[in-house]
Amino acid sequence: MPVRIHPTALIESGVQIGEGSSIWDNVHIRRDAVIGEQCIIGEKTYIAYEVKIGHRCKINSFVYICNAVTIEDGVMISAGTIFTNDRFPRATTPDLKELRSSDPDEHTLPTLVKQGATIGAGCVIGNDLVIGRWAMIGMGSVVTKSIPDFALALGNPARVVGAVCKCGQLLCRFNEEVPTQLHFTCLACQREYALVDGEFTEA
Repeated sequence: MPVRIHPTALIESGVQIGEGSSIWDNVHIRRDAVIGEQCIIGEKTYIAYEVKIGHRCKINSFVYICNAVTIEDGVMISAGTIFTNDRFPRATTPDLKELRSSDPDEHTLPTLVKQGATIGAGCVIGNDLVIGRWAMIGMGSVVTKSIPDFALALGNPARVVGAVCKCGQLLCRFNEEVPTQLHFTCLACQREYALVDGEFTEA
């Protein structure tokens, strides 16, 4: 399957793009980034240097993915999502006499989005954290800490309010506490899950 690249896209040197992927208009992919097979990169998205994106990912329009972000297979990142990698950013040195370098340094902190996760539109994703397998982040959320596998997280700051199936359907909503029920079956696809030590796993 051929790679499709819109003529207005800017692809820098050393970028790897897997078979069957589509890069839409005005996308900018910086040097040495890696895009897997059968991915869709939506219009006006920016992908920083050395970012790694797995296979069959959907990256919608106007997404900003900074250096030190890794995205595994099958992830969906919805329109307008912004990743960050510096917890205490400054434009200049303390004496205001020169700009700080934008190159990675000890302040550049990683973010990992694990396979199958979905990030809703307009989210802001912090750094030094992991978004778990098949987790779902609701639109407009601000993620400041790691999110477990299969978790549904919402709000600013995002907090876990339930769990979702691989198919995307809600398994359960939490009230004030994690439920005491230990086994769950998705009503849509019949997949089964277990709650172990407060976290969901496939049964």
